[in-house]
Amino acid sequence: MNRYVLSVYVENKYGVLTRVASLFMRRGYNIDSLTVGETENPEFSRITITLRGDDYTCEQIINQLKKLHNVKKVKLLSDETKVERELMLIKIKNSSENRNDIMAAAEVFRAKIIDYSTDYMCIEVTGEPSKINAFIDVMQPLGIVEICRTGAVALERGSEILV
Repeated sequence: MNRYVLSVYVENKYGVLTRVASLFMRRGYNIDSLTVGETENPEFSRITITLRGDDYTCEQIINQLKKLHNVKKVKLLSDETKVERELMLIKIKNSSENRNDIMAAAEVFRAKIIDYSTDYMCIEVTGEPSKINAFIDVMQPLGIVEICRTGAVALERGSEILV
């Protein structure tokens, strides 16, 4: 199964996100992550969707998205031409035994410790999904308590723009 990142430019109106998400539900497709936010023009929003599947499934999703009334443009972003980032907050058990390991890993991954108590540390990590996943793997043996991830946001490199 391949991983795909779609950028969807939509009117910033009530119910658009519901229609986009419903399309996936009706077709039986799963969304790995979905982020949405207002663009430089407050009349429009950008939805970034990540999903797994084959080329045919991705093509069908793109075609169906293009048919939705409030969708203005849909673009499949390629690995070579996109910049992709994600934000994660992760809470780790803090003890005298693992404190140095947590702090060293945070430094290596250029993460920020944003909350510190005698029992727990909350760390902010930003980067490509592979970096986020690698940080989780390092923290797993140290005692992950909670994780909250934003999902991917992505733009095309260089002069290419969605609209």
